[in-house]
Amino acid sequence: MDALFVLCFCFILPFVLVIFLASSLFIVEQQTVAVIERFGRFVRVARAGLNFKIPLIETIAGRLSLRVLQLDVKAETKTLDNVFVNVIVSVQYFVLNDRVFDAFYKLNSPDRQINSYVFDVVRARVPTMNLDDLFEKKDEIALAVKNELNETMREFGFEILNALVTDIEPDKKVKDAMNEINAAQRLRVAAAEKGEADRILKVKAAQAEAESKALQGKGIADQRKAIIDGLRESVEHFNEGVNGATTQDIMTLVMLTQYFDTLKDLGHSANTTTILLPHSPSGVSDISDQIRNAVIVGNKVSETTKSGS
Repeated sequence: MDALFVLCFCFILPFVLVIFLASSLFIVEQQTVAVIERFGRFVRVARAGLNFKIPLIETIAGRLSLRVLQLDVKAETKTLDNVFVNVIVSVQYFVLNDRVFDAFYKLNSPDRQINSYVFDVVRARVPTMNLDDLFEKKDEIALAVKNELNETMREFGFEILNALVTDIEPDKKVKDAMNEINAAQRLRVAAAEKGEADRILKVKAAQAEAESKALQGKGIADQRKAIIDGLRESVEHFNEGVNGATTQDIMTLVMLTQYFDTLKDLGHSANTTTILLPHSPSGVSDISDQIRNAVIVGNKVSETTKSGS
């Protein structure tokens, strides 16, 4: 019997010791702490690495992450111009390394506490702003949330790293109306720009046409001046070469020459649509007489007008 007892003791004792040792050792991950209690009372905080606790006496009450956590809060409220909106606030926070006891024991649910404070700040600030101001001043709301939370949550061992208003969601009908207003404004700007572009094109076209007319007029004037100079030289040479020829005879000859040149040009054109009425070369002399008489009458009228004034 004693031998059996000794044999059992030799085999069971090492097994018990192994279990006892295994239950006394535990590992805490990086950026994590474990809260150790002894008979239900806080004893210490176990940091990252391999740790030891007294089996059956000390227990791990819980673990806390020291990493930065994020909580998204969606708060519904209305603006000063009676538009209901959902304001989404992202709160980034972490547990202070030296305030693990407060963070673990003072708050039962940190997320619910932060959520309540965010609701309180948002519903206090947003109703004082119009919808357009809300979009412009969302950073002010985020700063107010951070300051309010940081002041309160520090007492519970939490630090608020940042608070961001990540989205503002008006009612769908309001959003559609805002999009229509924006589209109408852009269309109005586009129409104004198009009108300005059309005006510039018309001004440039008018300027180009004016310059073209000016150049065309100058060309015609230069052409007529060249013709007059040529006729003058022709008359002078004709007077020098033919004795007794009058100026009218010379002009008649020139007009006849131009008359025949015109007929020759019409004859060379294969696609001409000009219709020639019955006439004779003597008609050129009649035209010359009519032009000369008109010039003489015009000169007399001009002289009478000057003497009367």
